[in-house]
Parts: sequence; C-alpha cells; structure tokens
Amino acid sequence: MAKKESLQYYGTGRRKSSIARVYVVEGKGNITINGRDVNEYMPYATLVMDLKQPLTLTGTEGKYDIKAEVKGGGFTGQAGAIRLGITRALLEAGCDRKTLKVAGLITRDPRKKERKKYGLKAARKAPQFSKR
Repeated sequence: MAKKESLQYYGTGRRKSSIARVYVVEGKGNITINGRDVNEYMPYATLVMDLKQPLTLTGTEGKYDIKAEVKGGGFTGQAGAIRLGITRALLEAGCDRKTLKVAGLITRDPRKKERKKYGLKAARKAPQFSKR
C-alpha cells in the first residue's frame, strides 16, 4: 500500500524585525515553532491566542498542523510574523479570504523601530533644554 502524499502550504510572515517561514500541513492541530511546542516556546497565553487567530476565524483549528521557523525580534514580533504566515498559507489552502480580510489579518503591520537621529538621545527624544 502506497503512502498518501499530504498537501503542504507555505506562507512568509514579517512583523517588526521578525521573519517567519510557516508550513501548514493537514493534521491534528499541532503547532511547532523552531522545533518546540507553541506553549513551551511562547511565554504568554495571549501571544498563543493571537497566533491562532486565523485558524479560529476560518474554523480550521484542529484540521492543520503548523510548523514555523522564526528568527529575529522578540516574542510579540515573532507571534505577529507567524500569524501573518499562517494567514498567507491558509489563503493558499483555499480558505475564505473575506473573513481574514475583515479581521485585518492579510495586511502586514508596517510599523518598525525608527532610527536614532544625530543630536538627539533617541529617535525623537531630545536632550534637556537649558536657557542659561
């Protein structure tokens, strides 16, 4: 008996300085990030909920296994990057685009850290002004 080939969908997600490569395969709903379980990798349950949002909205939470390789940034940026990657992979899989679009999951969050300017202490923070 030949082994059945399962379809694999891919999506790239970016947020702040994090980049995630996400693979979505039909399965039981396991989520693996950098070879570790999602609850072991992410320190806060709210980040895990945020990450699972596209699956919850499309009703595919127990239908797909997710394998994500993420690098750069902190946990919040990584969770956002994985969420966008999952969304793009689900679109490739044929999930309803309108549901994801209304929730604002298709659009990439363009906000990044602003660079420091010369003469200032940070991007916009200026040294204290002294009249005399």
